[in-house]
Amino acid sequence: MASSLTAEACARAITEVVPRVMHLIRTEMRRHQPGRLSVPQFRTLLFLQRHPGASLSAVAEHLGVSRPTASALVDRLVRRGLVTRSPDPAERRRVVLGLTDAGHQQLAEARRRTQAHLAQRLAGFRPEELAALADGLRLLQRLAEEVAEG
Repeated sequence: MASSLTAEACARAITEVVPRVMHLIRTEMRRHQPGRLSVPQFRTLLFLQRHPGASLSAVAEHLGVSRPTASALVDRLVRRGLVTRSPDPAERRRVVLGLTDAGHQQLAEARRRTQAHLAQRLAGFRPEELAALADGLRLLQRLAEEVAEG
């Protein structure tokens, strides 16, 4: 049956499954991390870890929100001591964002908790199912990297 799959069928499956997986992750985060980080805060910290020195506009684009919404979100993270705002030495009007040590720690803890709870959910899968899932995730990662590279 796998040989009869088409690129279109796989694309359809991705667009159906990925939103459901993201919903599962958001649900796990909310359930097991009350009072810590919201999902948008987690996504912001993760983005800044991957893109240190990013601009507010880059954060807004990544989250799919307006600049004022991203600014309010970043302001809350700054007040909590998780993010820094610094003037860009190359362009004074531009502000660059970064994670504080506490931001790195909070992000690591949020990831650890979420991954632990997802692992509990995956524990019922057979080893060959886990291997197939890991293979599929590697392919999705490769696709994402190819798209990002243009």
